[in-house]
Amino acid sequence: MSFLSQKMEAWLHKSVAKTSDTNKKTLEIGAGTLNQLKYEKKSTYDIVEPFAALYKNAAELNRVNKIYNDISEIEGNKKYSRIISCACFEHILNLPEVVAKTCLLLDNAEGVLCVSIPNEGRFLWKLGYRLTTGLEFGRKYNLDYEVIMKHEHVNTADEIESVLKYFFNQTKMKLFGINKTFALYRYYECKKPDIVKAQEYLKQL
Repeated sequence: MSFLSQKMEAWLHKSVAKTSDTNKKTLEIGAGTLNQLKYEKKSTYDIVEPFAALYKNAAELNRVNKIYNDISEIEGNKKYSRIISCACFEHILNLPEVVAKTCLLLDNAEGVLCVSIPNEGRFLWKLGYRLTTGLEFGRKYNLDYEVIMKHEHVNTADEIESVLKYFFNQTKMKLFGINKTFALYRYYECKKPDIVKAQEYLKQL
């Protein structure tokens, strides 16, 4: 079950990596164990990751240029042609603030925000994790995996989509499935950030 789950999750990483380019300066939000880097072409690569224990022994750590604990630490005059995130946005409590900040950090000429997420809140995703990770977790620990999921996944896929569409004028979605209900994962490619909306939102905080 773990093997099948990992194979399916590779779609999340590969979808994001399709925009990888040696000439593009990249920022990854929620880099975790740096497992995205094995799919990435070598380039200038910064990360946002508050939990240092996840990456401190990672083999790919030498490829990371700069590490931030929070996206708010990055100065506004710093620009990236590519900001990516893989299976992270569903965990972020202040997601609108984070997405607004990406608008200001992107190079407006060619900048792109690439986000892959589980299809949280829809039928097939719930059924999928119940029959794979949830089942294995329950047998191993005799605990309900869904309790953890409800605590960890604070944003549904539809909520994430609404935030992305609010701050970006161009969003393109790809599904790992048939439609939004019968899909396991989603991938979003966002361009043309609305700088005014982002600035106005951040001023209110």
